[in-house]
Amino acid sequence: MHEVNDNAATQPQFFVTPGHGERLLPEMRYSQAVRVGDRVEISGQGGWADDQPFPTFPEDLEAEIVQTFENVERALASAGATWRDVISVDSYHVPEIPGFIGETHGRVMVEQFRKHMGDRAPIWTELGVPALGAPGMRVEIKVTAIAGSSRV
Repeated sequence: MHEVNDNAATQPQFFVTPGHGERLLPEMRYSQAVRVGDRVEISGQGGWADDQPFPTFPEDLEAEIVQTFENVERALASAGATWRDVISVDSYHVPEIPGFIGETHGRVMVEQFRKHMGDRAPIWTELGVPALGAPGMRVEIKVTAIAGSSRV
């Protein structure tokens, strides 16, 4: 029999992704991920790339969404989780036209879900918003995961 340290399972551990996450921590004062036990939550991630000055986003909306998924993957990995552990997705989109998020947003989101999660189908809330946290940013994704749940 081994002793279980309940305190360790309930204490939050914060994670900052390499690159822009590390550079922005002193200025913005936030982490990209938190883990409590097996539960992992990430802050909203956008389509920035570490090889570009922050905040720079791809001109092509599809490329921005794909990069956002890659940044979510990096944030999850920093806390020991993967897209296949994701149980909930909240996505925020600046609409392509007034009154409709747009075909590109929905189509590319679903393509990326299939690519990154296979048969896993988490709950998903897709919201249209007038603006996001950086100029030119058109998509932001926040997820919750249960680390290791994809192996169950």
